[in-house]
Amino acid sequence: MTTTETRPHDPIDISSQAFWAQPPDVREESFAELRRERPLSWHRPAETDLLPDPEAPGFWALVTHADIVAVSKDAEAFASGQQYGGVMLEDVPEDMLEAAHSILAMDAPRHRTQRRVIASVFTPKRTKQIEDQIANQARLIVDDLLGSSGEVDFVTAVSARLPMWTISEMIGIPEERRQEVADAANAMVAWNDPEFIGDGDPMGVLLNGLMTLHTASFELSEARREQPADDLMTALVQAEVDRESLTDEEIAAFFVLLCVAGNDTTRQTASHAVLALDRHPSQKALLVDDFENRIDAAVEEFVRWATPVLTFRRTATRDTEIRGQHIAEGEKVVMFYMSGNRDADAFDAPEEFDITRDRNPHVGFGGGGPHFCLGSHLARTQLRSLFGELLSRAPDLSVGEPEWLAGNFINGIKRLPVTVGKDGS
Repeated sequence: MTTTETRPHDPIDISSQAFWAQPPDVREESFAELRRERPLSWHRPAETDLLPDPEAPGFWALVTHADIVAVSKDAEAFASGQQYGGVMLEDVPEDMLEAAHSILAMDAPRHRTQRRVIASVFTPKRTKQIEDQIANQARLIVDDLLGSSGEVDFVTAVSARLPMWTISEMIGIPEERRQEVADAANAMVAWNDPEFIGDGDPMGVLLNGLMTLHTASFELSEARREQPADDLMTALVQAEVDRESLTDEEIAAFFVLLCVAGNDTTRQTASHAVLALDRHPSQKALLVDDFENRIDAAVEEFVRWATPVLTFRRTATRDTEIRGQHIAEGEKVVMFYMSGNRDADAFDAPEEFDITRDRNPHVGFGGGGPHFCLGSHLARTQLRSLFGELLSRAPDLSVGEPEWLAGNFINGIKRLPVTVGKDGS
């Protein structure tokens, strides 16, 4: 493997935990300068308590929409697999990548094979069943919201509740295990936040969450082999494509991915979107005025504006170039999705929240290529159903100030106070 040459790190700090503890609009000031002045830049390694490596040279930052899309689509030159360190900005133990990241941390041909098997269980019949479940869940969640009095936390009461309920019902998680699974999934993305960690350590939090999710998956897959049911876990244990099926360990890894990624995409997008609609009342009025004709474009703008996943990394499999700059084999390149979604070369007035945007090639579900988000349809369905209920039944919801999650992976809102009007609005 080619040795990384010594070069100075960029003066803008996007590697420290302090940088990622700032609100998104403050971080955007740094990314705007990078897009404008140094669209490809070399940075010191990410500050981490997981596997700190004093010998690590650093990483290339991809901050433009075009570069993110190009690298996303070139899976031969830029790998995601475990042997290359996976997709996290920080280094993660290889056995944890295998257990937690499933197809995210795989390259062809294994990635292609497993993705085909997993995708095969989402038949038209099952997809329709899931859509009906989501519509019912969104209605019941807003029922409960309207029945509340005083200030409530929107994250707990609404945006975190819907995706985990959907996943639990879809995959067949018993009701008595659902909170335990939800807490473990939260731990898998909040390990960088001091409030969440408390007196513990990040690696311990990750491992405990991972163990809880794997145990739940093993128990459920064993139960479904003995007694099949009409749920996704039964479909997964029975799935076979071209004589390829999934092991219990592979099912457990996908279970983790589903509980984490499937939870946070909708959770964070819904939280950011209800905040954005409150802060941009003219946009909210447009959507309320013609919901059916505007909601599809609005959902795409919700995802662009929120960009629930902030970063994914790739590793160069060979010597190559980006923007004429030599990228050595083994060097990390990190895609900063929020920056790509604020790139004026890809979006008209990207700093504006605009639900009528008709050109919206956002990278909120990834930049394309083989790792494009498998659950994008599910997330869109949840957002359409949820905001259909919210805007028709609680159009005057009062939204307070958010509390941000610290971390470079999930663009998280920990808490968001809302108040339902006395008239139920």
